[in-house]
Amino acid sequence: MYTDPKTVKNQFKKSLDTYEKYAVVQSLAAEKLIDALPEENYSSILELGCGSGLLTKKLVQKISFQKYYANDIVDKSKVYIDKILNDYTFLGGSALRLNVNRQFNLIISNALFQWFDNLEKSLEYFKPYLAKDGTLAFTTFAPDNYKEIRTLTGLSLEYKSVNEIKKILEKNFEILTLESFEYTMHFKNPLEVLVHMKNTGVNALCSKPLSVKEVKVFCDRYKETYPDLSLTYSPIIAVAKLK
Repeated sequence: MYTDPKTVKNQFKKSLDTYEKYAVVQSLAAEKLIDALPEENYSSILELGCGSGLLTKKLVQKISFQKYYANDIVDKSKVYIDKILNDYTFLGGSALRLNVNRQFNLIISNALFQWFDNLEKSLEYFKPYLAKDGTLAFTTFAPDNYKEIRTLTGLSLEYKSVNEIKKILEKNFEILTLESFEYTMHFKNPLEVLVHMKNTGVNALCSKPLSVKEVKVFCDRYKETYPDLSLTYSPIIAVAKLK
């Protein structure tokens, strides 16, 4: 499905204050991504979609660097990153419209790449920003991600499988890590599912808020179809070096 950048931006702007409290899986994926990095020191780092700084905080605790650039489509994100980093450069705007004239030894991103409508073209866009032998590290999600929501509403991003991502990466990168895992969350009631989605910005899938009637229908169908009130996450960890 096509994702409207303005809708995505607005929903994530609203969820910045609550994101880290609810982003349990994104936090776990960030830790796995950092652990998979091939080096512990990078002269220059570009983080794409830094948001509230969930990945940033974990990264600076384990990785040393000389220059750090942080990008996010939501300008308010800078307020959060300012509390983590003293000396860095903030790049506001879309990750696919970077306004910077330099290359990086590491380009890293957590839970952003699934929002790109064309992953292959997006990776081509980032190539010139990678230094020779530079590392690209990102997390995204596999097709089973949020399968309950897709079944009930028909709404879903066009998630790529591990094999599809492998074929895309192999054209320009040496793959160091490419793996997926599944994480199932359980809720007390279907309303909690909607709150969870809202507080992690994922309600950007929907262009307008649900009506009271639509919420009731959703909740009734959720309880009927998934009586254990489960919600599936399928993160993918990808780390590759530019050939």
